[in-house]
Amino acid sequence: MISALTHGNEICGAHALAFLFEANIRPLRGRLTLLFASVAAHAAGRPARPEPARYLDEDFNRLWSESILQGPRQSRELARARALKTVIDSADYLLDLHSMQDPGLALALTGVTEKGKRLAAAMGYPEYLIADAGHAAGPRMRDYGDFALAESAKTALLIECGQHAEPMAKEVAIESALRFLAALGMIAPETLHRLSRHGAPERQRRIAVTAAVTVRDESFAFAARYLCLDIVPKARHDDRKGRRAARPHPLRRLRPRDAGRGAAAGRDRRSPRPFSRLSRTAGGQGPCHARGGAAT
Repeated sequence: MISALTHGNEICGAHALAFLFEANIRPLRGRLTLLFASVAAHAAGRPARPEPARYLDEDFNRLWSESILQGPRQSRELARARALKTVIDSADYLLDLHSMQDPGLALALTGVTEKGKRLAAAMGYPEYLIADAGHAAGPRMRDYGDFALAESAKTALLIECGQHAEPMAKEVAIESALRFLAALGMIAPETLHRLSRHGAPERQRRIAVTAAVTVRDESFAFAARYLCLDIVPKARHDDRKGRRAARPHPLRRLRPRDAGRGAAAGRDRRSPRPFSRLSRTAGGQGPCHARGGAAT
């Protein structure tokens, strides 16, 4: 399964799925599911801003646990997640395509299990692999069910392809989708070679997230202007009471500033085009399948 529009304003994955449709990709083995997730949020937009909404009621990508999905809470995102649950349960492999608020290099969020790291290594793309335990605000689709269990063969990977409206994010999403399918033997190597937009990095670099500093409110600010993957030689943070907490190793800022969602710290393990709504591509509310060369 390849999932796009997990957040309605992150359109690079939808471009990647449109590319696969236009290239008439049919899997050599198994079944390929192409999912447009938060279609309603993408179509809704916001009155004061021209781009699509990230979500309508709550974050679609913080709902992925059985206790939440089967609980009493109601929202439009939960209704969509519950409708898609059976489809996602059926997937053996998941590639979830995202983009970021601020400029940054592409990141593959592998989770902490070895299987996620092996899948990213088999793809050979992107360059930076982030081993993180999950999101404090709620479980993501990547961390749902068997995807998060080391003893299960089911494997999920989340790729942040770059800044939302950057043309390069679209290219990264397409390349990620092609290399995901090639790594699983669903397209031939010559198909990857013919359709590839750019080459794989010379080597991949692994970063392990060892701690997270959560943003508490809108008053948060970094001490200086940092970009994704900048290195802070001697990192520390001040809490509300003014106490400082120092870390014993250099930290990298992994995600863009976004009050309420937190910043992650990781140990380095190395040695605008305007928004488009894609309404014709993502107009349906269900996923699309291709099995053994035929659409189903």
